[in-house]
Amino acid sequence: MLQIQNLTKIYTNQRGEPVRALNGINLTIGPGLFGLLGQNGAGKSSLMRTIATLQSADSGSVFFNDIDVLAQPDELRRVLGYLPQEFGIYPTVTAEELLNHIADMKGIANRAERRERVGEMLQRVNLWDVRKRMLSTYSGGMRQRFGIAQALIGEPELLIVDEPTSGLDPTERNRFYNLLAQIGSDTVVLLSTHVVEDVSTLCHRIAIMGNGDVLACGSPTELTAELTGRLWERPIPASELAAYQSRLHVVASRFQAGQMHITVVADEQPDRQFRAKMPTLEDAYFVTLSVSGPLSV
Repeated sequence: MLQIQNLTKIYTNQRGEPVRALNGINLTIGPGLFGLLGQNGAGKSSLMRTIATLQSADSGSVFFNDIDVLAQPDELRRVLGYLPQEFGIYPTVTAEELLNHIADMKGIANRAERRERVGEMLQRVNLWDVRKRMLSTYSGGMRQRFGIAQALIGEPELLIVDEPTSGLDPTERNRFYNLLAQIGSDTVVLLSTHVVEDVSTLCHRIAIMGNGDVLACGSPTELTAELTGRLWERPIPASELAAYQSRLHVVASRFQAGQMHITVVADEQPDRQFRAKMPTLEDAYFVTLSVSGPLSV
């Protein structure tokens, strides 16, 4: 169980003004996949880095089971797997060599067991055939898959992945989804992303973040249920978008088959050209962000 209480982190922006990256966050996260959904700058990475013991907090607490994360960072690191949004590599070693070294550092001391575990992981992330190649020759997607492998190699009790599908093509993304779905039910998995598909595919509970706050939290079903009967859409000429935005609560606009479609929230059908829309998690996300206001910088 991961328990986060009143967690606050304040940075100073380029103008020398204080910005609350985390504004008293409170979350309780049990085993399974939990999604953090929000735009860039919402506070997701700050929260992840704090939990992963890579930065301090200004106030609040984080406990993982009986570990006081902020006071006992070394204890947390023994059970942590972490895939940051950006990570460095040693360019002149092979994937097999570096993963073997990481497995050794994570406590897999027996050489035969380590070799077996490394081979299994390279197979799981589809890097077995290129395991002898230096990491400097890997594409962005291959490096991301290696990052997933190093995060999973120690069978962590807490797994943190930050924007994990960045740089992955659809096939690789599905492979990653399958990897996470196979993780044991006793593992707490914290998945941070701005891609709604990532959390809607994988996570049974989700927190939507913005401006350092948790704006909404619940299951996908709970987050969408509040919009049932209140969501409407219709095609419009693109030139009329501003006019609709001035009189209706437009939460999304997109082009489909060359024509703009808008989605609005209203208790009643705005006019006969609108049709009822079945709410999705993406709709709940857009509605939540539209209420919270623009990101601070």
